[in-house]
Amino acid sequence: MSNDTLLPFDLPSVCRRKVSIGFDGGQLSSDAGVLLLRGVEKKLSLAGRLAGCIRDHRNPLLIEHRMEEMLRLRMFAIACGYEDADDCDSLRHDPVFKMAVGRLPASGSPLCSQPTMSRLENTPSKIALARLMAAMVDQFCASWRRAPSSITLDIDDTFDAVHGRQQLSLFNAHYDERCFLPIHIYEGASGKPVAVILRPGKTPGGKEVATILKHVIRRIRSHWPRTHILIRGDSHYGRDEAMEWCEKTPGIDYVFGFAGNDALAALTRDAADAIATTRALSGKQKLRGFRSFRYGAKTWKKERRFVARIEATPKGLDIRYVVTSLKAGAKHLYEVIYCARGNAENFIKLHKSQLSSDRTSCRDPRANQFRLILHTAAYWLLLSLRNAVPAGSPLAAGEFTTLRLRLLKIAARIVEGAARIRVFLPSACPDRAVFRALAGRFCAAGP
Repeated sequence: MSNDTLLPFDLPSVCRRKVSIGFDGGQLSSDAGVLLLRGVEKKLSLAGRLAGCIRDHRNPLLIEHRMEEMLRLRMFAIACGYEDADDCDSLRHDPVFKMAVGRLPASGSPLCSQPTMSRLENTPSKIALARLMAAMVDQFCASWRRAPSSITLDIDDTFDAVHGRQQLSLFNAHYDERCFLPIHIYEGASGKPVAVILRPGKTPGGKEVATILKHVIRRIRSHWPRTHILIRGDSHYGRDEAMEWCEKTPGIDYVFGFAGNDALAALTRDAADAIATTRALSGKQKLRGFRSFRYGAKTWKKERRFVARIEATPKGLDIRYVVTSLKAGAKHLYEVIYCARGNAENFIKLHKSQLSSDRTSCRDPRANQFRLILHTAAYWLLLSLRNAVPAGSPLAAGEFTTLRLRLLKIAARIVEGAARIRVFLPSACPDRAVFRALAGRFCAAGP
């Protein structure tokens, strides 16, 4: 940007008075809501949890930006929509971001720049990344006041296009593009993230799925040894190795989608014909039925329970299959238990589309995995902020982009005094009641 673009300029007059604009307002910020995120982060202790997993090889006498400060800046920036490390070059001087990180708005030294942040993203080793991913599972468990009696873990992958030759990227024929297919795991009812794992752009195999589940659930078990866990996923995860691991692990059940084949079609043919005939005779536009049966592929060691959802319309039959270890009724199992898996798509949208976690543009996969962890930390900040919104407010069910627009993107003027820092927010702020309620809730997080 040239210096000319920062000079004052004019806009059309208002009520016959000239309008002049210049970027010379001084200690102003467009992101006053970051101060709310500061309270959220202190309550969760996210930065400290992650910083403890990374070995800092810098000379302590020469450190200007502590690890926790850099992590806080990156998490706050992502939550506010500044997903690129390049944005740090401007945000390092923002008075609200400086306050949120723990520095004075005017007299405090600037925050870290883009090169420093980029070096941080490339710092974690494989061992450090393993610790960081374990720390995110610990964060999930710590978010519950007491161990729940049961939880449902939704596992799914999502398309992440690459625009270069990043390591681990592969050409995927289904998407007709080079990509990653990172795996996301969420708690099905609350949307709390459990793990986000970078992986090549191909469908996961059975051994890979079983290995991921083993590591994640082993970490959860270290906190909750008696909690019943239901694993839920689409047909990508209905693999023999994954189901076999679940079956031999106490306290684990599963319900997976399953791709149809000729053997399954033969087992459901009689029921499908009956439903199609009944629909035709009744004149209904759609008729749905269910059938439960047992089936075992030739390569399996045992037969497993299947549920077929059979839907007849004037256009023909649509049959979907689910394989499960549960004993619930077929209709309840499919419509209530399995179909609730669709919420995972919404959680992934929050993570990927609204927090831009698909900015995995680093060459080194370790840096890209670390980015996914940082974006997951930002997800935690906004999810916790939304959960703290008063129940009567529409923002209590708002998406992250709505929270960002209404609660974070608030203009502020900051005045630093000898004994007090004053933050002046707009008098006409539409959500000032919610902002004040959240500020009061998180002020107990300490200085």
